[in-house]
Amino acid sequence: MAYRRLPFNEYFINTSEDFNKTGRATYRVDYRAEKYCASRVEEKLGLSHEVNYEVHYDCDRDVIQIHFQKTNGKADWFTNLFEASSRYYDAIEFEGEPLQLRVHHGWGRMYRAVKKDIRREWKALQLLHPDAETEVIGWSLGSGQAVLCAQDLNYNFGLKPHLFTYGSVKPFKIVPADRERMRRYLGSICAECWNFANVNDIITYMPPFRGYSTIRRIEIGQADARTVKHLMNPFRYHTSYDKAALYRSVRERMENGTEGKPASAEKPAPEGKPDPENESVSDGKPKTDETPGQEA
Repeated sequence: MAYRRLPFNEYFINTSEDFNKTGRATYRVDYRAEKYCASRVEEKLGLSHEVNYEVHYDCDRDVIQIHFQKTNGKADWFTNLFEASSRYYDAIEFEGEPLQLRVHHGWGRMYRAVKKDIRREWKALQLLHPDAETEVIGWSLGSGQAVLCAQDLNYNFGLKPHLFTYGSVKPFKIVPADRERMRRYLGSICAECWNFANVNDIITYMPPFRGYSTIRRIEIGQADARTVKHLMNPFRYHTSYDKAALYRSVRERMENGTEGKPASAEKPAPEGKPDPENESVSDGKPKTDETPGQEA
C-alpha cells in the first residue's frame, strides 16, 4: 500500500485530543502515563514526572503512529524550563567519525524514561506489519519528545519515520565545532519532517538560547505580523494549528514541487521553503537495535 499523508491540521486535531473542540477528530488518542523520578532527591521526597504517549497501528493506511502529549501539569513545566544541555550519546558514528549528540536536559531525561517501552511496542507492531510506515507526532512538550523518538528509532533500527510536530520546540544543542555535520546528521534521519512553528507562538522559541535547534523548523502564520503583543498570547497562537488555512502556502509549494525536500537542523525553513545548503546526508549504514553508540 502506497503511503498516504493526512492533512497537516488533522494530525494536530488528533494528537491534541481535539483541544479546540472542533468535532473533527478522526482518531481518539488515549495516552498512557509513564511516571519517573528525575533524581534520587525527588525519589526520596516522593516527587515524580510523567511522560504521556500512545502507539497504535492504523490499518486503513498501513501506518504505525506514535503520539506524544503536550505539557500536562506543573511537573512538565519544570521539565520544560530545565535548560542545561547534557550529553545524550557518547558517540554516534557518522560520516566515518564519532559525533556527540547533546539535548535539552529535561526533555532528554523524559524521553529516556520511556524509550525502551516505545522501542518494544513499535517493534512488536512492526513485526506484525513489516511494510508499514511509521509516523511520529507531537505538540508542545510532545514535539520535543517526538523529535527525540524519531532520532532514537533511526539510530537503533535504521528507520526513517515521518515526523509531524506542532508548536515545535528545539531539543538539540549544537556544538559549534560539529555544527555542519550535526545539521547533516539530523537531516538524514527522517523520511520527511514537518516541524511547524507559528511565528507568533512563543513556545517555539524555547529554549531561548543560542545553539538550540530542531531538525527542520517550518514557520507558518505570517499573516499576523510577529509582535511582542502576539508572542504574549500563547493561548491563541500555540493552539491554532488545527486551522487548515495555516498550511495553505505549504500545500501550494508541495503542488508545484518546491516543497517537501529534506532539510537539516539549525537554519529554519520559513513556511517550509527548503534551504539548498541543507541537503540530507546519510552514511548509508543500516543501524540495528542497540548499536554501539553509548548513551550517557
